[in-house]
Amino acid sequence: MLVNTCAVLLFALVATLPAFSWQRVSARSPVVDSGDPETVREIRELERQAREASLRRDADFSQRTLADDYVAITPLGQVTTKQDTVSARKSGQLRYETIDVSDMVIRLYGDTAVVTARADVKGHQLGEDFSGPYRYTRVWVRRGGHWLAVSYQATVTQ
Repeated sequence: MLVNTCAVLLFALVATLPAFSWQRVSARSPVVDSGDPETVREIRELERQAREASLRRDADFSQRTLADDYVAITPLGQVTTKQDTVSARKSGQLRYETIDVSDMVIRLYGDTAVVTARADVKGHQLGEDFSGPYRYTRVWVRRGGHWLAVSYQATVTQ
């Protein structure tokens, strides 16, 4: 049970770290503008807000921006839901010191945006260090005029 709780918390960490501030994205980060520049700016802003929410452990941000059918795959291969992510944030057992994003690419497909990036993270979960490099993919869908994250997947890298 502790292993499952740790995995969910680790995922919550990684699920929200991918939404990093464009201000912390390196200059070499490409942004693929496959459509409307304003939409690309909206998605970049959501990623920035997600990064800030991760650093502040803001569960309300997850509640507002994750779709009810949101599903994420943790670096350990576990499937988590919106409620798992919100609960992990509320528990306060997950703490980020830094989240630095690079190599961010945003691709637009109508009312869908796919974000890929690298995130170098420093943090602790239940006292365990989870610092290191990750790659992630997040999928945003515009529903009712609002962007919601519907899927997220993170992988530990070298």
